[in-house]
Amino acid sequence: MCGFTGVLLSDPREMLDAESLGAMAGAIERRGPDDQSLVRLPGAALGFRRLSILDLEGGRQPFVRGGGELVACANGEIYNHRELRAELEGLGHSFQTESDCEVIPAAYLEFGEGFAERLEGMFAFCVFDLRPGRRRLLLGRDRLGIKPLYYGRTARGLWFGSEPKALLASGQFPRELRPQALMDFLVQGYCGGREAAFPAMERLLPGHTLSAAPGESPQVSAYWRAPLSVEDRPADSREILENLDARVAERRAADVPLGAFLSGGIDSTAVVDSMVRGSAEPVVACSIGFRERSHDELEVAKATAERLGLIHHTHVLEPTEDLAEEVLPWLYDEPHADPSNLPTFLVSRAAREHVTVALSGDGGDEAFAGYRRYVHDHAENRLRGVIGAPGRRIAGGLGAVYPKFDRLPRFLRAKTFLGNLAADPARAYWRSVTQLDRSQVMGVLHPELADRLSGYDPFDAFEDHYRRPTGDCPLFRAQYADLHTYLPDQILAKVDRASMGVGLEVRVPILDHRFVGRYVTLPAREKIRGARGKHALREALRSRLPGSVLDGAKRGFDTPLAAWFRGPLGEAARRAVEELPGEWFDRAALLARLGEHRSGARDHGRLLWSLLVLARWRDRHGIRGLAP
Repeated sequence: MCGFTGVLLSDPREMLDAESLGAMAGAIERRGPDDQSLVRLPGAALGFRRLSILDLEGGRQPFVRGGGELVACANGEIYNHRELRAELEGLGHSFQTESDCEVIPAAYLEFGEGFAERLEGMFAFCVFDLRPGRRRLLLGRDRLGIKPLYYGRTARGLWFGSEPKALLASGQFPRELRPQALMDFLVQGYCGGREAAFPAMERLLPGHTLSAAPGESPQVSAYWRAPLSVEDRPADSREILENLDARVAERRAADVPLGAFLSGGIDSTAVVDSMVRGSAEPVVACSIGFRERSHDELEVAKATAERLGLIHHTHVLEPTEDLAEEVLPWLYDEPHADPSNLPTFLVSRAAREHVTVALSGDGGDEAFAGYRRYVHDHAENRLRGVIGAPGRRIAGGLGAVYPKFDRLPRFLRAKTFLGNLAADPARAYWRSVTQLDRSQVMGVLHPELADRLSGYDPFDAFEDHYRRPTGDCPLFRAQYADLHTYLPDQILAKVDRASMGVGLEVRVPILDHRFVGRYVTLPAREKIRGARGKHALREALRSRLPGSVLDGAKRGFDTPLAAWFRGPLGEAARRAVEELPGEWFDRAALLARLGEHRSGARDHGRLLWSLLVLARWRDRHGIRGLAP
């Protein structure tokens, strides 16, 4: 697990100065605290930060062959590297280290630019092919987007890096925010898709590679796509467990201490249980809890730890301004307002005191439809079919006049439910994955900015993914859209930045592309039964996990924002509202929302958290304004 950055210069004779390359690599020092390597060649430069996991002594990157004609590096882990190494050795290639990433230059030479199809793992890689007559750069990213990679083209060259802050450190990109990214952030809580938050910067999408020659536009192509249709087949519990154990076993390889994250939920417990079954030594696990019992899962996690004989470390989260104002804004160099950034960072920091690699349960909700929103959406779609078009029109009319009661019990909050019945299924599901409605955002923006963004709707990009699957299963469409938006840009970005911010490698067995591809295509009846999702996984785990885990209420890795902004973070929210630029927001509207929240009249916790994140992010990265 590491970070890298570099440039393919337009002029093949130019040498990037050492100061610039050092600044770019230094910006991502947290990703690789163990070592730094800088390679400067005519027309190309590469900076690498290493977190040593495999072959601690010999596995330094980048790998340089032919006196600099081929330079390669990678961030992440290649889990099938031993099989690839044996195949490549049989084809005449030799290796100098035991590093998993050393297979990359050999695979490139043997299989060409399509070699990414042969890799199984989580990775982002870079290959400079500087042989006479070629001079090309190849970048690649793993299939589900576990590891990040950004790039941007200027007149001077094509720049790239594991995080935007590396590109910003080059001095080639303006420290401005795209207005559309501001809308994305406020509506979704994160910036996603191909375009980064900063102008002229892009994300390499999951499952894609980029190929470029000096001075030419890069060619981006997909080498993997998620399945597009549901398979009408029953779930096989034995197969699920065998596949889970195989994926966990692959991710146990390390030359450093290894452990796991443990919550009270099904996915992390299943991963830890599998680790215990494959280990002769006690497994180390770390858990985070809250003083607010409505959000706390520590008691269940402690019971699991005792049952499995774990070495268990726990930490109770307390909200502090230094995390919100200093640490997280630097780690998340694109604004990212998921409140669980706090517990994710703290559990990563706590784990790093004991291990260098941690396995997590991320991905189970996406693969097996475990989120509550999937259950609600599934029920809404079934009801739409029952009431037909006349019933949907009636529901829409009732929803328009039904009052909005934030403080009533959930079952009495019918306004959203009635509106969803009348809405298109894609739009209705979109409302469940966003933190604010677009109209709410427009109501707090400065009128001139609102007018500028009047034709932009983040829903459009989401809908493109929602419409791609074949067949008529809305549940699968929702999962497919999440796999391409919410999962890589919100969940995986959160975990990557929080863990790499403390030099911890997090591996995600359930997000093996073979595992996801196999089980996301199960029919809806194998995912949702009654009012619960993740049916196939629950039933497979009946022989392993107790009912307290399998049948307990799902809390999610969330934070009690409403209480925090009426207490310890209230003053921080007020300062954020006053500091944000007047040309971005209608300050009177923001102050009104703050007053409503602190009085208890309305719950604006998500909006206030987004504003606090945005204000601190803007300060920390020296953002000068909005891009033209």
